[in-house]
Amino acid sequence: MTDLPPETVISLTDLGLSLDGNAGRVDILRGISLNVMRGETIGLVGPSGSGKSSLLMLLGGLELATAGTVNVLGRNLTDMNEDALARFRRDHMGVVFQSFHLIPTMTALENVATPLELAGHADAFDRAREELQAVGLGARLDHFPSQMSGGEQQRVALARAAAPRPQIFLADEPTGNLDGATGEAIMDLLMGLRDRHGATMILVTHAPELAQRCDRVIRLRDGALDLDEAQDAS
Repeated sequence: MTDLPPETVISLTDLGLSLDGNAGRVDILRGISLNVMRGETIGLVGPSGSGKSSLLMLLGGLELATAGTVNVLGRNLTDMNEDALARFRRDHMGVVFQSFHLIPTMTALENVATPLELAGHADAFDRAREELQAVGLGARLDHFPSQMSGGEQQRVALARAAAPRPQIFLADEPTGNLDGATGEAIMDLLMGLRDRHGATMILVTHAPELAQRCDRVIRLRDGALDLDEAQDAS
C-alpha cells in the first residue's frame, strides 16, 4: 500500500466475501479493487442482492473479508481484531443505516452525546447539541424517539454520526424508509454534513437523485464491479 497517493483514503484490493450456508458456499463479493480519494463522495448502486450493503459493511469493519484487503486511512482492516475495529470505527467513521438504531429510552440529545461520552469527549453534550442544531432539531433535544417522526429520527442518526467529526461517512440507504420530501431533506443534510466536515462519503442507495449528487457512481452486479464501471475503479 506504500505506493498509493497520499490522498487515498480507502483502497480495496481483490476483495472477496464468501459465506457458508445450507446450500453450500456463496460468493457475496468477488474480485473488487477500488480506490477512494480524500473528500470524495461515492454512490454505490446496483440491483438488490448485488452486494452493496455487504461492501459497506466491509468498509466499516462490521464484516470481515474472506479474500483480499481493505485498507482504510493506512490501516489494513483485515488484520485487526473486533475490539481494534470498534475503536477504529469510533475514532474515524460515522455510520448511518436505513433503520435509525436510536436508543428508545434516551432523548435526542442523549442519543448523540452518549457515544461521545463513552469515547472520552469532555464536551460530549455541547458537541451533540451543536450537531442536532445543525440538522434542524434544536427544539427537539429533549424528545424521545417515539415522539419524533421518521425523518426526525434519521436527523438524530445523522447528528450522531457527525458528532465525532469523522473522516469517513458510511450510509446504507439513508433515505430508504422515508417519503420523497423527507428523503430530499435528508439528502441535503447529508451533503451539508460532508461539506461542513470535509469528510469522504460512501453511500449505498437505490435513489437515482441521491446517486446523481455523488462525485462518482460505482455499480455492483452479482457481487462484482460492473464492467462499465471498471475505468472508474482505480
